[in-house]
Amino acid sequence: MAESTRKPPPRKAGSGQRRKPAAAPIDPEKVAAAKAAKRVEAEAAAERKAAEAARRARKQRQRILTYGAIGLVVVVIAGLIAVFMVRFRRRSPDGIGIPVRPSLALEAAWTGIPLGIVMIIFFWGASIFATMQHPPADAVPINVVGKQWMWKLQHMDGRREINELHIPVGRPVKLTMTSEDVIHSFFVPAFRTKQDVVPGRYTRTWFQATKVGTYHLFCAEYCGTIHSGMIGQVVVMEAADYEQWLSGSTPGGPADLPPAAAGEVVFDQQGCPSCHRGDASGSGPSLAGLFGRSVRLSDGTTVVADEEYIRESILDPGAKVVAGYQPIMPTYQGLLSEEAIMQLIAYIKSLGAT
Repeated sequence: MAESTRKPPPRKAGSGQRRKPAAAPIDPEKVAAAKAAKRVEAEAAAERKAAEAARRARKQRQRILTYGAIGLVVVVIAGLIAVFMVRFRRRSPDGIGIPVRPSLALEAAWTGIPLGIVMIIFFWGASIFATMQHPPADAVPINVVGKQWMWKLQHMDGRREINELHIPVGRPVKLTMTSEDVIHSFFVPAFRTKQDVVPGRYTRTWFQATKVGTYHLFCAEYCGTIHSGMIGQVVVMEAADYEQWLSGSTPGGPADLPPAAAGEVVFDQQGCPSCHRGDASGSGPSLAGLFGRSVRLSDGTTVVADEEYIRESILDPGAKVVAGYQPIMPTYQGLLSEEAIMQLIAYIKSLGAT
């Protein structure tokens, strides 16, 4: 039988084919929001580009002014040298120069004017230096202890930090620092501040952050094998955020006590009240109202009771004995940490006069 040559019936259009899903309706609000977001992003990019261009133009102007001033000075000096060489040259081997009569007024002028300028710059710089060395009275006090290889910090409300410092923006901050082992250096490049932290004494520095952000904290003095790892950060916060952060600690634990309260605990634990009584009836002088006062010593000299004096009296009591008392106080060298000593000092500061 011959094979059938009948063709199969044609398929209907669309039969056996997948239908494409219907397109979702376009939301005009989403389209408008996307366009607005792109427009804002483009404007921000344009602003960044304009700011970068302005920065580059400003640096270019500074370079032009700097090199222009240097070039002008060089040209003027070199030109004067050339003029004087030609005009006042020796014209013959037998020539004798004309004696110059000195002018007292001219000599006084070229001596007095530079001296006056130098003195103005000196006293101006000295006043700025003195201002930098004396923090404002309303500065936020913070204690800092350097230790291989970390920074330990404590705020006056008791909040503690390690390798991190939170501070408010726009307020001066005063750091009182010491070291438990070797010399360190507290360095915040963004604030242009660097201060050595020395064992056996207190050093101080202060600064005022002007912009919210997070900034690097380094130790700038080689302090051992992991010196490069002694890093941290300074977090500058808005005043309200800083107060909220301070109140975020959990009160009640020893680590949360303010330095003065923690110092009172150390004072009692070491048995200090048995000698240093408030009514001055003990074998040691009363500490009420001591801080900042002049103290008369047994050798007839006087000393101001500041942090260094109190620290020395704790670690080396026989160095400066108060007049009218015997040198019977034992040394606490090696028995108290630097943190405990700073807490004791804070407690003595808090004692008012009786």
